[in-house]
Amino acid sequence: MAVIEKSNGSSAGIGGSGSRISFGQRVRKDFAKNKLIYLMLSPAVAYFLLFHYGPMYGMQIAFKDFAIKLGINGSPWTGFDNFVDFFSSFYFGRILVNTILLSLYSLIFAFPAGIVLALLLNEVRKSWFKRTVQTITYMPHFISLVVVVGIMFDFLARDGLVNNMLNSLLGIEPIAFMREADWFRTLYIGSGIWQNVGWSSIIFLAAIATIDPSIYEAARIDGASRWKQTLHVTLPGIAPTIIILLILNIGQLLAVGSEKILLMYNPITYSTADVIGTYTYRKGILETNYSYAAAVGMFNAIISFTLLIIANAVSRKTSETKLW
Repeated sequence: MAVIEKSNGSSAGIGGSGSRISFGQRVRKDFAKNKLIYLMLSPAVAYFLLFHYGPMYGMQIAFKDFAIKLGINGSPWTGFDNFVDFFSSFYFGRILVNTILLSLYSLIFAFPAGIVLALLLNEVRKSWFKRTVQTITYMPHFISLVVVVGIMFDFLARDGLVNNMLNSLLGIEPIAFMREADWFRTLYIGSGIWQNVGWSSIIFLAAIATIDPSIYEAARIDGASRWKQTLHVTLPGIAPTIIILLILNIGQLLAVGSEKILLMYNPITYSTADVIGTYTYRKGILETNYSYAAAVGMFNAIISFTLLIIANAVSRKTSETKLW
């Protein structure tokens, strides 16, 4: 009898409503336990709420004929007219191709550059030399884009340093690099690698530092050369980091850095330089066609999100590394 009563009591305690902790109670309990952590997190949460999630309310103007005097709610609905106008635009094919090509070139050339630099620095045994190279390669990251593009204009001008060297050493006539559409992608990708290769290598160096040294020792005992150690120990060790960053980069495939392009391009180079971001800027800010620009921006965001989902799904099926 006593056993039955005990069993009934425990059963009531587990299944009864009195023993259950609601979601709100769990949140309050966790907040009381980690108040300082939540306090540190609050600026980042406020930033995303104000500048990323809050503006999503205004995305509805992509389906409206927005007028400032009428406001978002007062502007008439137009359905998918803005999207149809964009897809049938003369510039649609050009800006889509330019955006994809610049993104793919960045993925093919700029993304591996940080990995290669990290692998090379990992092989350096002179600590003073390693620190010097790291400092030199990190420094360009902290230079403003405006300054970087200004340096490019000065160095690549017809009477600039690059043309003077090419003329004196190889006898090549001066080239207006910044006004040649065929040179734009090369200059954009090359300057991006120069500015960010050192900074992007930091995370890969950190991943290399987490590899167990005993694995290298075992590889050396087995007769593996430095190249084979890099190929069979270092690269597999940092593979999860590479995959995660690759997925994130694929998710931003159409989000080309329009700020730098706006500083670099001009009407002469539109044929290779004009991308979705710069087209949206011209339509939305310069021509005040806010609804059309919002439709273009929404198209860009939907494609980027779709690519992120696909890249994560492929990674989940082919490896154990995934974002979710």
